[in-house]
Amino acid sequence: MSIQSRIEEQLQAALVPLHLEVINESFMHNVPAGSETHFKVVAVSESFAGLSRVKRHQQVYRAVSELLQGPVHALAIHAYSGAEWTARENAPDSPQCLGGARKEQG
Repeated sequence: MSIQSRIEEQLQAALVPLHLEVINESFMHNVPAGSETHFKVVAVSESFAGLSRVKRHQQVYRAVSELLQGPVHALAIHAYSGAEWTARENAPDSPQCLGGARKEQG
């Protein structure tokens, strides 16, 4: 099972989301082709209603904590309640990677 599928499965179980997108953004970073290390999560769940951004992110981190210990290097989280998502209906684009230390060396 791919890392992306495992993230999706764990978030489905933990959040019972109304909407869930897990996007592999590894290709945007200085990693080998086919990597599964950088992800963007867009999660819409009523469990986020009334919670601060920090508390929402903590829920997501708890759900995928095992993967954050190993294969996942970065996780961009966009967490919304149902009402917030209805007003918004999309998440912001991720910024382009600047290349990190490898780019600076070369």
